[in-house]
Amino acid sequence: MSRLPLPGPTRTSRIVAVLRARRGDHVVPAAETLAANGVVSVEVTLGTPGALEAVATLRERLPRTCDVGVGTVLTRDDAARAVDAGVDYAITPTVVPEVVVTFCHAGVPVIPGALTPTEISAAWELGASAVKVFPASLVGVSYVSQLRGPLPHVALIPSGGVAIDDARSWLDAGCVAVSVGGPLLGDALDGGDLDALAARARALVAAVAAAGPLEEPGRG
Repeated sequence: MSRLPLPGPTRTSRIVAVLRARRGDHVVPAAETLAANGVVSVEVTLGTPGALEAVATLRERLPRTCDVGVGTVLTRDDAARAVDAGVDYAITPTVVPEVVVTFCHAGVPVIPGALTPTEISAAWELGASAVKVFPASLVGVSYVSQLRGPLPHVALIPSGGVAIDDARSWLDAGCVAVSVGGPLLGDALDGGDLDALAARARALVAAVAAAGPLEEPGRG
């Protein structure tokens, strides 16, 4: 089966920053701070007020320098709105076939969330560009190592509880990227210190860089 590749910065930086905010006005400055410090792929969750407006603003301000995706896509209507907004990629918390197919048909890379081997295989067979292992902290790095045996061809991205200090361990276990939220963003999405966010971003970029370049699984 042919499938869409992950966007370029997601492959090269191997980091997806999850931006889930109670107020939408902090999303753009936080994302710009991340991009300026090496985290060049951001996922704006649909639960964030004004999420798609923030996506449009970021695509205008950070053209060709940052992937801007949308997350927490739950329905086909959500998917259609995200496609219309021109997102670079989409992430879901679950495997909903009509959502995955909507993005694939629109030419938008999609990363569904799954946990069990059966769910992960189902997401991959639908045409996912990668599969989000969620919630990753529930199963730990060793779980991914076990999955690599029967599913070496599936591109995996852990999400949910991934910390800056253990990012490299996930990559060393075979993940193509890591998805990091709270441990990276801290209080930045509540109007917190952007200088502190910049420092955390640089620390995460350094940790991921130590894992070396991506060797992608077979796209199968």
